[in-house]
Amino acid sequence: MIRILRQIVKTGLVSEPPPRADQTLRQRAPEIQDEVLRLLGRALTIRQVDAGSCNGCELEIHALNNAYYNLEGLGIKFVASPRHADMLLVTGPVAKNMERALRIAWEATPDPKLVVAVGECGCNGGVFGESYASRGAVSNVIPVDVAVPGCPPAPIAILEGILTAVSARMGEGAGP
Repeated sequence: MIRILRQIVKTGLVSEPPPRADQTLRQRAPEIQDEVLRLLGRALTIRQVDAGSCNGCELEIHALNNAYYNLEGLGIKFVASPRHADMLLVTGPVAKNMERALRIAWEATPDPKLVVAVGECGCNGGVFGESYASRGAVSNVIPVDVAVPGCPPAPIAILEGILTAVSARMGEGAGP
C-alpha cells in the first residue's frame, strides 16, 4: 500500500484541466425560466424515453439535472409518466421491440405534445440505421418537432432543442 501511495505522490495529477466556466447559461437562467412560464403558464414536464440507445445521450441528459445546468431551476423537470408530460425526449434508434412502447408513450402524452429526438441515432438512425432489429430514426415511428444531432450532443445543445420545441409550438398558437 505504501508503494502505491508513493507512486501517486510522485506522479501527481494526470487528468485534464476542468473546462472554463461558461456564464451565459447562468446569465440567461431568469430569462429562460420566465419564457417557459410565459409560454406554458407552469413548469415544462418531460418524459425521457430510451428507445434503444447506447446510453451516451442519457449521460448528457442526466448532466442537465446537475448543479451546473440546474434544469429544475429553469422551470423544467422530468416526470415518470408520459401522462404527466408535455414533451417526450427520445434517444437512440427505435429498436423493433421498443416501437410499440414508444407509440404507447406518445399516445399517452396529452396534447399539445412535443417530441425532441436526441443524438444521431434518434435523428437519423446513426450507425444502426434501419435493419431487422431497428426502425431507425424516431421520426420513422412518431412525429418529431425538433432533432438535436450529435453523438452525444452536449447538454446545452439538448437544452436549446427543448427550448426551440417549446417556442416553436407555442408560436404556432397551440395553447397549454
